[in-house]
Amino acid sequence: MRIVLVGPPGAGKGTQATRLAEKLRVPHISTGDLFRANISQQTELGKLAKSYMDAGNLVPDEVTIAMAKDRMEQADAVNGFLLDGFPRNVSQAEALDELLNTEGIKLDAVLDLEAPEEEVVKRIAGRRICRNDSAHVFHVSYKKPAKEGVCDVCGGELYQRDDDSEATVRTRLEVYHTQTEPIIDYYKAQGLVVTIEAMGPVDEVTTRALAALKREGDDQ
Repeated sequence: MRIVLVGPPGAGKGTQATRLAEKLRVPHISTGDLFRANISQQTELGKLAKSYMDAGNLVPDEVTIAMAKDRMEQADAVNGFLLDGFPRNVSQAEALDELLNTEGIKLDAVLDLEAPEEEVVKRIAGRRICRNDSAHVFHVSYKKPAKEGVCDVCGGELYQRDDDSEATVRTRLEVYHTQTEPIIDYYKAQGLVVTIEAMGPVDEVTTRALAALKREGDDQ
């Protein structure tokens, strides 16, 4: 299957992308991984992207699109992929359609993870990270440490990252609503959008998504 995964920050997109890609046996292609791989391997695209990033500028769509094209052309993606973080806007969605049409293939579904905005803010703003090991993550509501402000695992100090502050989260959501959310209407016009309730246990959300994708496949 060829799937695009969309959803606001805090909807669990990264977690579900990894799990769904494994279940569907397709590569998980995320924008973040594309940038890191190209920059670390010092590809021409990576050098170009880094020049923009070092200058504090956004990487142009054409660079992101070129990276995605290269990745989708690799052998493991021939029979399918799950795109996470791309396309990020309607221009990128149009470019993706053009790329796929050139190859005579098309998307099977656009999976839209839905989560109430206030719940998203609560999820992200409540996170606390261990200063000793960022893999140790707690939450002021959902996963409280035994002692406030102290990591249960190593005793390190728990802190809130700057990009997890409520103000920053609301800014990220506004960017999502302005730039990325319009692609949902773009794909709805093509009959591709499958909406999934993203709240609840991780396993339940994955099960919901797989069931919806199966129904979508059966209908086509």
